[in-house]
Amino acid sequence: MSLTSWNIFMAFAPPPSAPGTQADPKTQLLGPLGMFAIMGLMMYFVLFRPQQKKAKEHAELLKTVRPGDEILTNSGIVGVVVTVKEKTISIRSAESKLEITKSAIAQVTARKGDAAGA
Repeated sequence: MSLTSWNIFMAFAPPPSAPGTQADPKTQLLGPLGMFAIMGLMMYFVLFRPQQKKAKEHAELLKTVRPGDEILTNSGIVGVVVTVKEKTISIRSAESKLEITKSAIAQVTARKGDAAGA
């Protein structure tokens, strides 16, 4: 380690206190705690809140699925909704009829449901 890098580390050291005085431990603790609080808020607004918003939108999408809607599942199956039950839906894809859970719906690609149900 060269002398120049040692000077850089010493620049980050706290300044010496006056002789006969001690730093208050409560005020020394507030700095790092404040930084942790700010970092926690930043993580909430950057990571957790958008995920909660997306989950809420997906739940709203699942409530509005009607027979006749074209959907795309998480596994990539495109189909038309035949019947809607409480936890599952029946879809027709090509010449197959499948029953999947509602949570497997990724998006509704086209709304062609009956007007009375909407």
